[in-house]
Amino acid sequence: MIVEGVEVVAVGLDDLTEAEAKNYVEYVRERVSDPLKSIKVKMCDDGKVDVSYLAKGEKFERIRRITGC
Repeated sequence: MIVEGVEVVAVGLDDLTEAEAKNYVEYVRERVSDPLKSIKVKMCDDGKVDVSYLAKGEKFERIRRITGC
């Protein structure tokens, strides 16, 4: 599902609501300064939730030095 422009993938959480997904997106945004691309929410065996994310990195420009030697 897409929440606020972020793809949310739920693993082991078949009944994840859009409100809960929005809470996870806000949770990650509070801790990450880069724009989010996607987050993955996974239910662990011990009952805890593992949240991982992928952020859009800044584009970089490759600078190459050319010498005449």
